[in-house]
Amino acid sequence: MVTSGSLFFGYGSLVDLATHDYQNPRKATVRGWRRQWVCSATREVSFLSAVKDTRSSIQGMIADVTGVGWDALDEREAAYNRIELDSNELQINAVRDVQIYVADPNHIDPNGFNKPILLSYLDCVAQGFYEHFGVDGVAAFFNSTQGWERPVKNDRAAPVYPRAQVLTDVQSKLVDDHLKRLSVTIVT
Repeated sequence: MVTSGSLFFGYGSLVDLATHDYQNPRKATVRGWRRQWVCSATREVSFLSAVKDTRSSIQGMIADVTGVGWDALDEREAAYNRIELDSNELQINAVRDVQIYVADPNHIDPNGFNKPILLSYLDCVAQGFYEHFGVDGVAAFFNSTQGWERPVKNDRAAPVYPRAQVLTDVQSKLVDDHLKRLSVTIVT
């Protein structure tokens, strides 16, 4: 685990600022990475990871852990390894030593393709993209993420995700429309 720097790049739930209070958040794009749903080896759900892909780029948020520290964020992101981004991967000037969380291979179940994505988790992520990148940003999130062949568990009425957020009707419809467009199976 690296410890240099005080900035992280969030590409999933960390984009939703209602889930944390890290300092100086700002929009950023990282080149050479894509998002992918992976299956948890320790839980019955899937979660987002970042994967190297020279043909892709992803939007997200950079924020500063100063005042809170890495320990709290590392605990939140316990199923991930924190690594430093190369400075040429960032499309933001005068920013160095930015960390990204990548799913720890020990926490991935390579045979768990039936493990669902929690809708409460997905809603949280989509809400963050809506608030910072608008409708087009939500579409870019869905389009730049792989792994939609797994089902989505509809837990919206009784959220399982610990940092679940309440969406507006517009945000909920936007998520539902993208899931329908991608022909994602919804389970209860």
